[in-house]
This record gives sequence, structure tokens and C-alpha cells, in this order.
Amino acid sequence: MDLFSADELRPPFIAREATPEWNALPFAERVIAWQRSHGRSGLPWQLTRDPYRVWLSEIMLQQTQVTTVLGYYDRFLQRFPSVVALANAPSEEVLALWSGLGYYARARNLHKCAQTVATEHGGEFPRSAEQLAELPGIGRSTAAAIAAFCFGERVAILDGNVKRVLTRVLAYDRDIAQAASEKALWAIASDLLPNVHAGEPLHAAMSTYTQGLMDLGATVCTIRKPACDACPANAMCQGRATGTPEKFPVKTRKLKRSKRANVLLWLQLKDRVWLVRRADSGVWAQLWSLPEFDTAVALERAVESWPGTLEWMAPFKHVLTHFDWMLQPLKLQWHGAVSDEQQREIARLGAVNVAAAAVSEPGEADVHGDVETGDDDPEQSVAPALTQGRWFARADLDGVGIPSPIRKLLDAALPD
Repeated sequence: MDLFSADELRPPFIAREATPEWNALPFAERVIAWQRSHGRSGLPWQLTRDPYRVWLSEIMLQQTQVTTVLGYYDRFLQRFPSVVALANAPSEEVLALWSGLGYYARARNLHKCAQTVATEHGGEFPRSAEQLAELPGIGRSTAAAIAAFCFGERVAILDGNVKRVLTRVLAYDRDIAQAASEKALWAIASDLLPNVHAGEPLHAAMSTYTQGLMDLGATVCTIRKPACDACPANAMCQGRATGTPEKFPVKTRKLKRSKRANVLLWLQLKDRVWLVRRADSGVWAQLWSLPEFDTAVALERAVESWPGTLEWMAPFKHVLTHFDWMLQPLKLQWHGAVSDEQQREIARLGAVNVAAAAVSEPGEADVHGDVETGDDDPEQSVAPALTQGRWFARADLDGVGIPSPIRKLLDAALPD
């Protein structure tokens, strides 16, 4: 067995050693030539033109590293081998398989999109970027990537990596936080698309070019310390010529971060823990989690008459897109049996998530620069329904969607 992949065995591309003929190539042809000899080519979603598999990888890769996605991608395809199989699955099962991958709005949109493809398109993905962008959870750039990879459509992508590459090559100094500037960059990206490359079909050139742009941004033209000597556009890069390519892209609007703090109730009865299913909107929507309270005082008052041993556990911080969330669990190990009245009191714990759920999860900027709105739009104010609750043994946890930090907490302390 080879110790290294084919990608790792390739010699590095050194721009300063490129021939004059290479430097005379237009931008698209440079990217295509570089991708064929130095870009990534062995990832499972690169070995297919099946739009279901490509779409699945594109959604999973939003805000997530390739190494993390590989395992999830394989498990999803084993359980849901087609878009119809995914559409017919219970949402609970989809969230359970997604658990730990984060940005859970992606999983909800994934399921919604699969159902739309199954019911409105006969189980077949539309073949144009324009039609794909009308599906739930698919924005303009994601749609373009699917159309280019699967159907060879001559259409531009403009994800975060591509914005960085193009603005540096062109020394594009307009503020891409402004809609007009981004619209102009879209037009530039379209103008740079390849035509027929060296006699090969356009669909092949489009797939290679699109992947090449992604790989350049991910592996060479990085946010900090770009490897300019390894870039096929080195000789034409106006950003490099300025001496400070890192200043591109220009984007003045910064993410506003905030902080939140809540307390969690870990209510344990023998080998089982009480979890509540969070509301349909907001952070961790539809996932199962520990009941959440605004303050320690409110939590202690809710459980003051219950028999058991209280133990404050170590607080931990969970970092989300728009805020840092400090969470501190209080563990109550229940003593004795639970009466009917006590069980009714426990069931009412489901309501404590309502106040927190009213603060919606931020919209998610994906790897293609799309912003997915809907249930997670911060501008929405949706009154969430009361959540459900139930007792779980450790063996039950794999069958439901649980936020990654909560799952880690339970796995560390729940008995097998």
C-alpha cells in the first residue's frame, strides 16, 4: 500500500520556474493546467458527476474541513444512497446522522431540499444553476458549483476562496461588503470563465476550472501568508505586485460578536437523563439537549423541592458564528422513584427553552458565500412552540440529534 496519495506525491508548482509560454496563458487556462497537475483530485465527491453526491458534499463542506466531512459523507451515503431515500427519512434520523457536524440549519435545509427534489422534480436535480438556486438551502454560488461539476454549465462561482483569489489577482480594491461591489465581482468572475480548452469539451474545462479555483484559495492563496511562489497566476497577480496581497479582499463590514450565558439542568434518574427537544427555530433548533435556564437562581428554584443530590459542574464555552456561549450544567441525581406529579413537573421543563429559542441562530455564510435564510434568519421573530422531553439511556443517544458539546458532556459521564 502506498504511504502517500497521488496528490501528495506531485512535485510542487514553482511559479518562478514557469516558462514564458506558461506566463502567456490566460487566467482560466493557467488555473486548469495547475489543477490537472497540482490540484486535489482524489476526494470521493470529485470522482462522480452525480448531482446528489456533489450537492451533499457542497452542503457538508460549508464552514467545515474536508477531513471532518469525509466520515459524515460516507455514513450519509450508506444510510441515504439517493435523494429520494433522504427525502423519505424522518427528520430525527437526518439530524442524528448530522450530529457533531455543526451548523444544523444545513441539515434541516438538506432534508427540505431533498423533499422538494423528490416531490416537485421527480427525484432528479434541475440541470441549470438558475433552477438549482431556487431549491431550499442552495444559494447562487452553491448552485453554480453543482451545475459546473455535474452538467458542465459555463457559470461562475464566487465563494470565499474565489473572492480572495480574484480580488488579489486583480488588486480589486472595492469594498465587497457593498452589494454593488460584489455584483461587479460576479460579472468579472463570469468574464474570466474558460471557453473550450485545448480542444477538450467545455464541460470538462468547467469542472476542472471550478475545482481549481476552490483549491487555489484553500491551499495556496490562503488568508494569511499566501504561497505566491506556488500560484499559477503569480506573474499576472496585481495584488502580489503591490507587495501586500493579504490586504485583499477589502471588506469593511465586520462580524459583530456578542456573549451569552445560560445554565443547564442535567437531571439524572439512575442511568437515564432527561433531554428536551428544542424549538423549531433558534440555536440548535429541533435537537435534543439539556433543559436551559437564564440564571442559576431560576434553575435552583425549579428543582428546590425535588429529592436528589445537586452538583455544579464545570462551565464550558461554545463558540458560534455570532456569539460566545458560556454554559454551566447543574447535575441533579434523583433519589428514589418519580411520582406522577413529579413527572408532570419534569415534563414542564420543556418550556424553559422558549425564551432562549426566540433569539434565532444567525444566517450561515457558506463556503460559497451564500447566506442561507429562513428558520435561522436573525431578523425573524418566530414564537417557538413548547418543546418535548423524554428520558434517555446512553444507548438511546445515537438515534437522535444532539449538539456536539452536549453529546460530549453526556458521553463523558453517563454510565454504559
